[in-house]
Amino acid sequence: MRALRLAFVLMGLLGASCGHDAGPGCGPHTGRVVEVIDGDTVMLEGGERIRYVLADTPESTAGRHDCFGREALAFNRSLVEGRQVTLVDAEACEDRFGRRLAYVTVDGHDVSALLVERGFACVLHVPPAGSSRRAELEALEFQARRARRGLWGACSPVPCS
Repeated sequence: MRALRLAFVLMGLLGASCGHDAGPGCGPHTGRVVEVIDGDTVMLEGGERIRYVLADTPESTAGRHDCFGREALAFNRSLVEGRQVTLVDAEACEDRFGRRLAYVTVDGHDVSALLVERGFACVLHVPPAGSSRRAELEALEFQARRARRGLWGACSPVPCS
């Protein structure tokens, strides 16, 4: 088990040096959202795709329309489309699809936390990304489940749990 943890840490360190020239970290620290792809992925001006860390919304792309996927897309769009956002890099730079992993804030509000808290997303932890804030977002998910907010009251089964 200890060897496995060490392997995840090393993968995170290697991922953090992903070769971007935009200064320390994985890329720019701010950007303007030009397209909301789905409930948990956006595209910045310049074409960089950003995947929110720790938030997994129901699918609403590629012909899939999971329960509450359209609502998650609409909520994400209302938060960030056309807006300047701040990005804080996760413990790994990219996911397996080549999207940059980041915590995204708009007007001082953490988008992943809002999605989870309001019931538009489940927590998805893929180590090492998100390890530092996992417990915080899981507590928000627990509260949303208990209150049957969003997908927790609308979907059976819940598409992302």
